[in-house]
Amino acid sequence: MTHSDPPSALREITDLLRALESPWAMAGGWALDLALNCITRPHADVDIAVFRSDQSALRAALPGWRFEIAVDRTLEPWAPGVWLQPPVHEVHARPSEGIPGRALEFLLNEQADADWVYRRDPAIRLPLARAIRATRSGIRALAPEVVLLYKSKAPRAVDEQDFCAARPLLDTQARAWLRAALLRV
Repeated sequence: MTHSDPPSALREITDLLRALESPWAMAGGWALDLALNCITRPHADVDIAVFRSDQSALRAALPGWRFEIAVDRTLEPWAPGVWLQPPVHEVHARPSEGIPGRALEFLLNEQADADWVYRRDPAIRLPLARAIRATRSGIRALAPEVVLLYKSKAPRAVDEQDFCAARPLLDTQARAWLRAALLRV
């Protein structure tokens, strides 16, 4: 992956989400690979972070798509007009028949004023300017320390691999923030 050549699937998603005027960013393993500017492993899905406050804008940006929410590890339809409250934070979107695109997973993130807020502990915060960053490819992504914090809840082998790959990206401030957040949770 180079500045001018992110994977075509990510470019397609970026083009699709141009209609979403609210802030969004790649999350999960793809966020780390974008920050590293290389693909470190195969990815089973594409996670995209949006703010909970922008969920209506998300629906409006993808007209004709089917939306489901993850509740107790099952997917349930997300009816139009229903406002998603915590603990619901995972939205799956699939294009309806005849609409081009691939299934996407949106992760509802919290914010307060100019801070990104960790949904599992609202005392853990990071200024939005540090939490969402532009990558060399021009695609916005959650900061590596934020991604690694999310991956720490129940780490799998792939999460350990991601931590090892992303660790060199963490400057002194990011390492200190992640360490403090991990000790808190």
